[in-house]
Amino acid sequence: MKTNIPRIIAVSSGKGGVGKTNFVTNIALIMKSLQRRVLLMDADVGLSNIDIMFGIAPKYNIKHLLSGEKSIKDIIARTSEGIDIIPASSGIRELTQLTYYNKMKIIEELETIDNDYDIFLIDTGAGISDNVTFFCSAAHDNIVIVTPEPTSIADAYALIKVLYKEYGENNFRIVVNNIKNPKEAKETFRKISMVAERFLGINLDWLGVLPYDEKVKDAVIAQKPYVSLYPTSDFSKKLAEIARQLLKREVDLFKGGMQFFLKKALAKE
Repeated sequence: MKTNIPRIIAVSSGKGGVGKTNFVTNIALIMKSLQRRVLLMDADVGLSNIDIMFGIAPKYNIKHLLSGEKSIKDIIARTSEGIDIIPASSGIRELTQLTYYNKMKIIEELETIDNDYDIFLIDTGAGISDNVTFFCSAAHDNIVIVTPEPTSIADAYALIKVLYKEYGENNFRIVVNNIKNPKEAKETFRKISMVAERFLGINLDWLGVLPYDEKVKDAVIAQKPYVSLYPTSDFSKKLAEIARQLLKREVDLFKGGMQFFLKKALAKE
């Protein structure tokens, strides 16, 4: 893989509590095991979660970047597993609505590390806030996490609808999480894809399915990535399948590095 073409992948969800951050944390580790240089951004910038999942306490975060106190290289924290993280700040209300200047600052700083990574994973907040739609509209790939719960399906569709109608996004890859059997997974995907095709005229891509596993909560409580604790579980195997499926796409589709991020994101403002 060429070092100057970072792949930008945004992971989002219509509602919270569907396993989005757990998915991002573990998919980052799997991609690293597949010899990719991974940068993981906690883009829920007013609430910090990624650092907790890895059990670390970064000294600096996005707040220090946006204030001009630190550069992006200064705030990047490395986990013991070798994943580089751009930490969010916690309990900073003004960061829940990034200004145009904030977005410009983030983009300009990201361009300075264009050659350092192969994969740039963005863990967005949940819902349809301006911050969420900004990061989703700037990505090469949009992964939407959904569970069989009716509220999760409805809210995921609402996010897809906003991104399609207001930002022109039509590339959505669906991961169904917390399923108890294959039938439940197929039915969940059928419901959301049927509505998207009927009312938006777009086809959603099936990316994968993850089974319900009580040990996911145990990993969160232990503040350790799930795949580090249970590498041979069915959940970990399914995550690995999803990671490989993601990496199958041609690199030529992702020319331009962070300049793509810059042009595409600003075009939406």
